[in-house]
Amino acid sequence: MIHCLIIDNDITTLEVIQTVVDDFQDIAFNVVEEDYEMALNLVLKEKPQIIFYNIDSPHINISEFLLEINQCMSDQPSFIAVSRSKDKAADAYKYDFSDFLLKPLKEHLIRKSLLKFQKKCPIKLNETICLKSYKDYQYLNIEDILYLKADNNTTDFYMTDGRVVGAYKTLKVFENLLPKTFLRIHKSYIINKNCISRIHYGKSICFINREHKIPFTKTFIENVDLINRSLSKNTLITLN
Repeated sequence: MIHCLIIDNDITTLEVIQTVVDDFQDIAFNVVEEDYEMALNLVLKEKPQIIFYNIDSPHINISEFLLEINQCMSDQPSFIAVSRSKDKAADAYKYDFSDFLLKPLKEHLIRKSLLKFQKKCPIKLNETICLKSYKDYQYLNIEDILYLKADNNTTDFYMTDGRVVGAYKTLKVFENLLPKTFLRIHKSYIINKNCISRIHYGKSICFINREHKIPFTKTFIENVDLINRSLSKNTLITLN
């Protein structure tokens, strides 16, 4: 998973970047305000590989900011500068930023920046998840997980081979760890969108492999819509 951080207070900029990043299954992003201490703390904590940085910001001394990151991190993040002025491109070049984007941002240019990073620094996604309980280690193939169901303070993994594997962690823990192909659609369910065969908005149900009926709620309707849009892009034809 590639971790992306956005340091910018401009809502429009955040929305455009989010729209593009949502199309990349292997990129997770976070946002932080243009505050020196907050931004630095999050960079050191999350160790993002990509940072979209508002180089116009008067709240962060970029020279000091980069120096502290260089002193504390062995793997340096790739910075993408965003600005309302072409003149700041020279600053981005001086600080060895990987790219420079002019506001208002264009989706195709953001996409190009992310694709260039992926080509330069390919990251192999984890294919398994390890469930540890005392001295018992269970390894589950990510693509074989149909969905997760909360059971009080534990979580059950429903697998393609019919197995149900229990884990002594809450659903929230796995929501933050699993790849972006897994989305929460109910307070008790996280589903693998690659296994969805049908979405019935009228009955508020997602069908997994045509046999498992998983309910979804209005609270997570945005995730359901995201799944629907993603699956629709890959269909050959849509008939009414």
